[in-house]
Order: sequence, then structure tokens, then C-alpha cells
Amino acid sequence: MSRPIKGVARVGERTKELVNHIKPGDIACITHQDLDEVAAFSLFKAKVSAVINSRSFTSGRYPNSGPLFLLERGVLLFEVAPEADLAAWNGQEVVIYPETNVICWGEENLALVPYSWENVQLDQAKVRKNLNVELKKFVQNTLEYAAKELGLITGEYPIPEITTKITGRHVLVVVRGKNYRADLAALRSYISEIMPVLIGVDGGADALLELGWKPDIIIGDMDSVSDEALASGAELIIHGYMDGRAPGAERLAKLGLEGVIWQIPGTSEDLALLLAYEQGADLIVAVGTHSNMVDFLDKGRPGMASTFLVRLKVGEKLVDAKGVYELYKGRIRSSYVIPMLIAAAVPVMVLLTTAKPLRTWFRLLVMYLQVYLGF
Repeated sequence: MSRPIKGVARVGERTKELVNHIKPGDIACITHQDLDEVAAFSLFKAKVSAVINSRSFTSGRYPNSGPLFLLERGVLLFEVAPEADLAAWNGQEVVIYPETNVICWGEENLALVPYSWENVQLDQAKVRKNLNVELKKFVQNTLEYAAKELGLITGEYPIPEITTKITGRHVLVVVRGKNYRADLAALRSYISEIMPVLIGVDGGADALLELGWKPDIIIGDMDSVSDEALASGAELIIHGYMDGRAPGAERLAKLGLEGVIWQIPGTSEDLALLLAYEQGADLIVAVGTHSNMVDFLDKGRPGMASTFLVRLKVGEKLVDAKGVYELYKGRIRSSYVIPMLIAAAVPVMVLLTTAKPLRTWFRLLVMYLQVYLGF
């Protein structure tokens, strides 16, 4: 029989904000249709004991990999009816009974629907049928919005003034995308040797700090970046939207920090690439950026017009380091170790046989071993 799962319920509308309040063993109650792998990784890193979703883990529109990521790591997944009001459960200790698929808080009960490997297989079958339809919609949306956002690359939106010197230097742009931490770690030697300008896009700034580097610039909505990163001394550029909103400005004001608002269409990572290019970077290395249909559908965006345009402009200066950690993994092979040991042993043996004090000590050691081992 499966044991009951006890934990504190943590309820939130936005997964990337909710994970900042989760403690190991908590039960995450999310509202996240088509859970993406980046969000799934953040839940796993937070060490949740289970995840309850009031939306579909996979709708069948496209191949999102978040549910599979969590199931492979032993995290139990459940769905609950959208009309279920879990807000009152937030911060309360609850119990999930896997045998009956019921969650209890005091005298209140809710029925859960387990999401298992079988569900993943069924949903992937739906994905295969719908993929061409979604691809057609995605391309149409991209082309439609590209015509409206041409000003992004034609100089219609002036670049903000910054104090960080970029001209003639390499720039590393870190975005909170799939496997971004692993790719960033793989670039450790490059960063140490070249010392590029480090730009963190929202949560990408925290990835830099985790590996021991301070970001030079942080750009974005400021919604998924830590207070520590914002207070690190980096220049702060707030992404302002065309309707006049600048969500990050209020947060910075509460922290007593100042930032420049850059009102421009597109995504925050587009702005980071464009900033580096317009400021005269010699080379732009991108980590964790979103560059395909699945990436953008994971972000809830129906197209990639701005990204298409920006990448078209940045052109040959851009090196996409996505997946670079897979190119070479520094495993130590036995075929390398044996020659290394032989090479190290040669000078030691020469020293033992030529230096008289060491030669005497070595002979005494051999004699001791012979007596001890009964030779």
C-alpha cells in the first residue's frame, strides 16, 4: 500500500513565483496548463513531495516535457477539477491518500485524479495528431506579428544609455530556459578566460550568481529574479510594454533600487540580444534562449516574431550555446588513468633507486612487507 503524503499546501497562480515560497516536503498546488520542463525543474529543485494541478498537465497541443521530467524523478502528480478552490488551503498541512486519490484538510476532502505514465503516453498520441495544426498556427502568428514589429530592428525604439562598456567585448546572455544551468556550467573556462559582459535575463541572473559570477546587467520584468541578484550591483533595465506597463518598476521601488525602463515590443531575451548588438559587442553568446516552437508554446506565446527579427539582425555575431553541455562531458576514462599513473610512477621509481636515504627506506619497506605478508 502507498503511504499517505503529508505536507504543507503551497498554492499559487504562477509556478515561477510559487517556487520561491516552497520548502522541502511541501505539496505544490499550481494552475499551469501544459507544464514546461523549466517550471518542472524548479518544482523538483524545491523538493516538493507532490504536485497538484488545477489545469491539464498536458493538453495535447504540443510536446511539453514537464510532467515526464517529474515522473522520472519520482514526484507524484495529480489533477483536480478547475472549479476546486484551493486558495484557503494555502499554508495548511494536508494529507494525500494515494490509494483513494483524496486530499484532506481537516474535515474537507477533495478528489484527485492521478497523472501517470499512462497519461503521458495517451497525451503524446494526441500531440502527434495535433502537431502539424499547431505548427501552421505558429507560423501564421509569427508572420502576422513580424510585420507589426519591424520597428524592433529598424531603430524605431532608442537603446537606453548604460554605463557598462560593451563595445568590442564578448557578451554572455543567460536566459532561464531548458538546461540553462548545465550549459552555463559548461562555459566556465570560456567565462574565466574571456571575461565577457554578463547579462542575466530575469532568473538567468541567479544562475550566474549560483556559479560564482556577478551579472553586469539584469534585464526583464524582474518577476523571477531574486532580491539578492537585484541588489548585486548590476545595472537594471526594466522591460516596459507598449501598453505602458512596466511590471518590474514597482518591485524595484519597493527594494529601493533604480532601473531604466525600456519600452519596446518583444521578449526580455530579445531586448538583451538587441542591447548587446547595438552597443557594439564583438560576439554574443546566448545560453537558455528560446528559439523553436516548443520553447515559445512553453512560454504561452503563439509565435516568435520578435525573436525571429532580432536574430535576423544580430546574425553572425550570435553563438547559441543551447545544449553545449551535451557536446563534451569530462568523464575520466580508465584508458587515460593508467598511462597517467605509469607516467607519475616513473620519476618516483627513479628517485627511489638513486637517492641513498630513500633507497634505504624503500628496502626497509620491502622487507617489512615480506615479513608481514609471509613471503
